[in-house]
Amino acid sequence: MRRSFRILLFCFFLFYLPSAAGAAPPSPSLPAPDRLKYPPLTWQIPEPSRWVMDNGIVLYHLPNIELPLVSVSLVIRTGSIFDPAGKEGLADLTATVMRTGGAAPLSGDLMDDRIESLAAILRVSADRESSNASLSVLRKNLAEGLDLFSRILMTPSFEEKKLALAKNLKLEELRRLRDDPQKLAFREFQRMFFRGDPRGSYPSRSSVQSITRDDLIRFHERYFHPANVMIAMTGDLSASEARELATRYFGAWRSTAASAQIPPPEKGLSGGMFFLLKDTPQSVIVSGRFSPSKRESRFYPFELLDFIAGSGGFRSRIFQQIRTDEGLAYSTGSFYRARPDYGLFGTYVLTKAESTVRALAVLNSILGDLSTQPVRVEELSSAKKAIDNSFIFSFASAERIVSQYVSAEYDGLPGDYLKSYRKRIEAVTEKDLLDAAARYLGTASPSVTLILGNASVLEELRKIHPSMEVLAPLPEE
Repeated sequence: MRRSFRILLFCFFLFYLPSAAGAAPPSPSLPAPDRLKYPPLTWQIPEPSRWVMDNGIVLYHLPNIELPLVSVSLVIRTGSIFDPAGKEGLADLTATVMRTGGAAPLSGDLMDDRIESLAAILRVSADRESSNASLSVLRKNLAEGLDLFSRILMTPSFEEKKLALAKNLKLEELRRLRDDPQKLAFREFQRMFFRGDPRGSYPSRSSVQSITRDDLIRFHERYFHPANVMIAMTGDLSASEARELATRYFGAWRSTAASAQIPPPEKGLSGGMFFLLKDTPQSVIVSGRFSPSKRESRFYPFELLDFIAGSGGFRSRIFQQIRTDEGLAYSTGSFYRARPDYGLFGTYVLTKAESTVRALAVLNSILGDLSTQPVRVEELSSAKKAIDNSFIFSFASAERIVSQYVSAEYDGLPGDYLKSYRKRIEAVTEKDLLDAAARYLGTASPSVTLILGNASVLEELRKIHPSMEVLAPLPEE
């Protein structure tokens, strides 16, 4: 108690008693804070080393000696886009059972024990147009960690019991999808947008049940080989060590197979409005259209356009008008997925059932305004600063730096893409934005809109959009 009283007494004298008489006034030579001048900050993207191994694997390396850790990651040119018809879910199951199903001479359970004993983190996953594998391990355990990692990637065992477990988990995931309206709506939007394209295909109960161990083995043989692989190493090791370790553990990986080519989607979008009936008090609206690819000049204006439209959070037009001004949504915004050969710009609104029609009308009005009226100068300036800052922070660690370089090469982007990105964003004008918006957001640009909602919403929308297609009920998973 005495100690607390003394502290309080000291604070009283410090903040409430006047300064001693005769104290020296502030120096008049010190400039006001708002008049301080300093040289402009400069920032250069660190550049990792790049090396092509004898078997064709591309290796990137960037040191980071802050901690005695090493991170190794692989990007493999495959994904669910290569799932055979009737075997949807194969890429995902292949990646999952590669990790859990062991590699000679270790069973899956023994492999887990060894990885755990090293305090390592080892993952394998498959996305739509790429697959990834990663290892994080202490420097002192690097050799053993890489030995296990390389075995899993090159010679997986695909144990039957681990495949059975992975299939059961996938079936349960499909069953639970019905209980998540947001995930369900986005999946059905993707399915309608990419009708007739593998990007619109998803696993079903029958497709998962039909997948066998032989399917996993054939998929691995077809796509997991050096021509499809890029490796990134970062952490507490030198470039020469990275090359030696990559050669030791991955140099014997051989194949005559060529690199897989990921086909672009057909861009002849017919458009349309679709409704998925679900007895829920909320509605989910997802709408999208094709947009510029990363290789097009309009990619940079569209990055800014997406930020201004809806991905910029509280400052974006969609958030401001739909949520803040009219209170129509508890979540809303936009997204822009730019790929090497195509782009997808989408918007979404999660709203209560009785607000569905109004929210959809406001959303369309916002896009209409963007396609016909120039953005405000302050909007463009704010978007440029935000994207510039976000870009810089995407290089906050050695792992993220190398990941950016690997992604750029994987996508076949120009060699100066990363270094010129900020300048190209800064060079975008209001006219560039209006040109991009008029081309891709105007009424002449076809779009796909998926609405998930209840029967009352369906009847209300039918009066306004009589041509809207009602999707068949989902089969029991």
